[in-house]
Amino acid sequence: MLKYLLEKEFKQFFRNPFLPKLVIVFPIMIMLVIPWVTTLDIKNINIIVVDSDHSQLSERLIRDISMSGYFRLQEVTGDYNKAMTGIEYGIADVILEIPSNFEKELTNTLTAPVQISINTVNGTKGSLGGSYLGQILQSFSTEMLRSQSIEPVQQGFTPRLEMIIQNSYNPYLDYKIFMIPALIVILLIVLCGVLPALNIVSEKEQGTIEQINVTPIPKFLFIFAKLIPYWVMGMIVMSICMFLAWLVYGLAPAGNIFVIYLFALLFTFAVSGFGLVISNYSSTMQQALFVTFFFVMIFQLMSGLLTPLRSMPDWAQWITVFIPPKYFIQAIRLLYLKGSNFSDLLPEFFALLGFVCFFSVWAVLSYKKSK
Repeated sequence: MLKYLLEKEFKQFFRNPFLPKLVIVFPIMIMLVIPWVTTLDIKNINIIVVDSDHSQLSERLIRDISMSGYFRLQEVTGDYNKAMTGIEYGIADVILEIPSNFEKELTNTLTAPVQISINTVNGTKGSLGGSYLGQILQSFSTEMLRSQSIEPVQQGFTPRLEMIIQNSYNPYLDYKIFMIPALIVILLIVLCGVLPALNIVSEKEQGTIEQINVTPIPKFLFIFAKLIPYWVMGMIVMSICMFLAWLVYGLAPAGNIFVIYLFALLFTFAVSGFGLVISNYSSTMQQALFVTFFFVMIFQLMSGLLTPLRSMPDWAQWITVFIPPKYFIQAIRLLYLKGSNFSDLLPEFFALLGFVCFFSVWAVLSYKKSK
């Protein structure tokens, strides 16, 4: 029975003059155009300070950084390896290392080295973070000299802190590397979430679904046959996007490619099931389009696709817990750019698996089959 249902679905798909072209042309155009025109605005950058000096000036510098409005001070520690662990686990975006004898060198020579380590998976965030921190350090050194009644211009000094910046994961601060995984998620949402939402509704309007309703086909089997073509479509789109990312931008996954496909498959399961839920509650194409457009906008704006989640208000960050794309975005960026292992992504895996089960069961139960 499943074989004939799938044959019906695929024939219906390929007889449509628009959909097969959409699956191929849409991801190609998005991947070739959007990464060049999208920019980001960043705030609330998490920072860990490694203070090896423990002096009054180092404490004053830390206070100036935390009060700047650009940074969130996560921790002050004396262990650089512990701070790097914070970078690796996404707790911090920037590390400022203040060496020992910082106060002594800055007071005596007006020059003191500090090191800034930046997580540049998000190239724009890393670039702005380094720039903001550099401005704060320069302002700090100038204020320090003024407080000691030293006129830099008259004495011929240029007050400065020597900064050594290390960019991790995205050394050239290329924002396209940050955007490409997000675009893959957007394409899967549109093609594997919106199209299933329109599928059953179109059959309702055409009256063909009544022929299915009078047959002894179980609801679960009918919904399953509806979803399989979109799962196949999602894997095709994923492959096209990954190939173009490698061919055009030189971006290859740092992690296991099979783990990437596993998370992509789970995500397509979740969004296609969600699309069928919408179609079950919609009577017309207009209703289905309006509802899916509403949720697609929420998914794009509140899942970390285009803006960091930490830049949102606290109440909005709580809402993102219930948004499926959030977990796939986190997983694909960590896999693509950091090369994380599957064990590092267990929270995202179980979250997506939960959404798959929830929306699949909801899609089956919400489908009203006539007797």
